[in-house]
Amino acid sequence: MSNKQPTSKIQQFEKQTYVDPNEKVLTSSLGTPVSDNQNSLKIGEKGPTLLEDFLLRDKLIHFDRERIPERVVHARGAGAHGYFHAYEGNEKWTKANFLIDTKTKTPIFVRISTVQGGRGSADVVRDVRGFSIKFFTQEGNYDLVGNNIPVFFIQDAIKFSDFVHAVKPENPNEIPTGQSAHDTFWDFISLNTETAHMSTWVMSDRAIPRNLRSIQGFGVHTYRLISADNKAVLVKFHWTPLQGVAQVVWDEALKLNGMDPDFHRRDLWDSIEQGNYPEWELGAQIFSEEDANGWDFDVLDPTKLIPEELVPVTPLGKFVLNKNPDDFFAETEQVAFSPANIVSGIDFTNDPLLQGRLFSYTDTQLHRLGTVNFNQIPINKPVCPFHTNRRGGYANHEIYQAKANYEPNSLDNNWPREAGDRSTSAFRSYEEKIEGCKLRVRPESFADHFSQATLHFSSLEEHEKQHIKDAYSFELSKVASQEIKQRVVDNILINIDLELARYVSKQFGLQVKDTQISQKKKAGSLTSKRLSISSFPASDIKQRKIAVLVHNGCNPNSINEIKKWADSENAIAEILGPSAAPVKDVNNNPVEVDGSQTGEPSVTYDAVVIIDGENYDEFISDGVAKHYVLESYKHLKPILLLKDKAELVDFLGLNQDEGVLKAEKVKEAKDAFKLAIQNHRIWDREEFIKAIPA
Repeated sequence: MSNKQPTSKIQQFEKQTYVDPNEKVLTSSLGTPVSDNQNSLKIGEKGPTLLEDFLLRDKLIHFDRERIPERVVHARGAGAHGYFHAYEGNEKWTKANFLIDTKTKTPIFVRISTVQGGRGSADVVRDVRGFSIKFFTQEGNYDLVGNNIPVFFIQDAIKFSDFVHAVKPENPNEIPTGQSAHDTFWDFISLNTETAHMSTWVMSDRAIPRNLRSIQGFGVHTYRLISADNKAVLVKFHWTPLQGVAQVVWDEALKLNGMDPDFHRRDLWDSIEQGNYPEWELGAQIFSEEDANGWDFDVLDPTKLIPEELVPVTPLGKFVLNKNPDDFFAETEQVAFSPANIVSGIDFTNDPLLQGRLFSYTDTQLHRLGTVNFNQIPINKPVCPFHTNRRGGYANHEIYQAKANYEPNSLDNNWPREAGDRSTSAFRSYEEKIEGCKLRVRPESFADHFSQATLHFSSLEEHEKQHIKDAYSFELSKVASQEIKQRVVDNILINIDLELARYVSKQFGLQVKDTQISQKKKAGSLTSKRLSISSFPASDIKQRKIAVLVHNGCNPNSINEIKKWADSENAIAEILGPSAAPVKDVNNNPVEVDGSQTGEPSVTYDAVVIIDGENYDEFISDGVAKHYVLESYKHLKPILLLKDKAELVDFLGLNQDEGVLKAEKVKEAKDAFKLAIQNHRIWDREEFIKAIPA
């Protein structure tokens, strides 16, 4: 009797269709070979994406369910409540009530998050920040789902899961967390040149913000606004912090993540608790399709921006964050955003990345929150009346008293019924004529991957350019594959800027071939000043934190002066001693401190004051205090030295620039000190800090 096991039909089939494992053809999850994994299925080159694209849905449905229970991306976030108040005159653009009703403050909930890391990762990592706003309008909920960077890595939603898989921790060891400095990310970048523009932003200072109160927001995609007379304009949404845009330096970011991994969420929470409510102005670049057709870039390409010199931002209103969540999980964690949550007066375009997000975000929430009734969770529930025919489902909280759950019906007077022409707030899709074949193709107008990357880099201040050079160098230093590094130079950097490519190549002994430089189109203008952080200065020092260093023998009058002045500016001055115990002033009276110089490190403050007194020798014998000043200087922060402490400039080898101030009394230097804090950093100091000990 034979012991040989019978061969199944499947095994027989596998044997017949055996292929070399080194020649693996990409298939769908059910084995259908994929002919084009770069483009979703559309009508014509620039038409809408089709729901029948089973390959797109196959990828996104799996991708949306890859993490349980936290979000696949944007897992670590902070949230806050607030309100939006519209400016006058928006009715000429849109019939969206929350944008034209200047008497009503629309409630909002905002969530700001990193992309790559999980819920337990650190805040001040180099990453994009998601910046989403849920408007609880009287016509339904509207979600403006954006980022703090105006463009994105990819052009088509079918590549989204590929990008995220590449940037996430690598499979063998789940390393690194919350970072893009590894092989798979840069392999993806080097092989997909459409990422070139976004890579310059992620390597810029925008990716390491000082706090969440000082970041811009962008809708990224092109949308439509529809007026009451059904006229349409195209828009790109912007929201700009009235606190100014600010960032940290890289060394500071690394130390912050070790000393206070919750730095960003703590800062936002404290700001709101202390009544220093952060504010942003919501605006839009408004333009016609005729305008767009005349430009040498495609506004439906999410890797492109519109220079503000070409289309200025029109202010639409202001929003304020004025209340912290009562329950992090119930609100910040369960809030469910989707660009598909839209109201009358706003509509979509055929941006192929947006088209995929309209499906994927809602699908993600269905999986993550476990029920089709996730919009009944209080943080997601509309504030306006809502009536559907949907019943049942897991975690249904609505009690329906009507008999009919279908439409039309004759049992409940045919309620609820469609609005028809009775309501101006009823959503109606914009009538766009579409002609063309069903195609998987990338439009030719999306083909230029480098002009705007060059535009961005060329528009920055010299110190911003240097930071980008250093960021590429640092990130690639963590890449093991020399081949990937060379490909980043050959395929990406040399097409952005020759000096950038040369600088980065030199760090690794790579070769740069000048003949590889492509002939680039011009992106509307050679430079765009509004791309630089320097174009968004702060108008005050509200919520800026000032470390006030004291020792035994300190001058109590100077302490009182600096605290009184900081209070008048809505800034925060905290007294820090050698330990958390009180120190003695010159009169031997106790001075209470807010913390110790070791427990409250310099990286968590925006400026430093060294209080005068009869204690110079005690100060210079304190290694922690000296390091505190040197580290603040290294991180380009303003430093005020009072009376006898002015000698520290020479003792510590500081260069007396516009941020190193000496004064007998606080009032003599307060204006210059305030300006230095407003300016956030003394960028001209960077060339001197290499001589300062670490």
